[in-house]
Amino acid sequence: MSGVLQRAITDLRPRNSHGQVVGTLGREIVAGVYPPGSILPGEGELGGRFGVSRTVLREAMKTLAAKSLIEARTRVGTRVLERHRWNLLDHDVLSWRVEAGLDDAFVAHLATMRLAFEPAAAALAAEQATDEDIARLHEIVDRMGDAGHDRASIARTDLEFHLAIAEMSRNPFMLAIGSLIEAALTISLKHSSPASDRALIAEVAGNHRAIVDAIAQRDEAATRAAMARVIELGSERTLRSLGKTAGAATERSGGPR
Repeated sequence: MSGVLQRAITDLRPRNSHGQVVGTLGREIVAGVYPPGSILPGEGELGGRFGVSRTVLREAMKTLAAKSLIEARTRVGTRVLERHRWNLLDHDVLSWRVEAGLDDAFVAHLATMRLAFEPAAAALAAEQATDEDIARLHEIVDRMGDAGHDRASIARTDLEFHLAIAEMSRNPFMLAIGSLIEAALTISLKHSSPASDRALIAEVAGNHRAIVDAIAQRDEAATRAAMARVIELGSERTLRSLGKTAGAATERSGGPR
């Protein structure tokens, strides 16, 4: 695991100069410090800020351009691209978007994307999975139900389960959406993890076990439904949590103004 979720758990930041420039500017662009349409500072100013050579700075700009965050224009400078052009399937961009703050629309859009792919992957797994695959899923679910989980351990186990389903679909494109799954579980890690409630851990494990049981029975329709239920329940927990957080913030500030 080396993507969005791992970064949230470890809070690791790149140590080399290139990674630091990319990470800092990427976060600032996604957070709106440099809004879409704005022009980034020139090489001289950025080189002085980060203490890096022009070569390092230019390579960093190429990396950000590859993520569709910026675009260099002759005689204009380096412009921040519109949000709809950002590559949200990129691990970095998605991580920065989650770090920048959540809203109901983002959580709903993420759930919609997962619902478009993961039930289909699960149905393919019902067709393609071997007995060894199914035994592996049962083992993961057994670990998922451990009442001793903390936020990080249950998120890791949850991710392992969903990526295993994608792998068992035998469709390489299903694994390509792993970053979306990681983003959803990162949000859960931060806002709506079941780890603090033993009954909820058991419920989550039971809902995932229903997916495995449907796969074992080679019931594609039931597998699709069970996977959709897991995604929808997770999204609902997150939205409730965000609503409570927003309500608490309003109360602390003395109510809406």
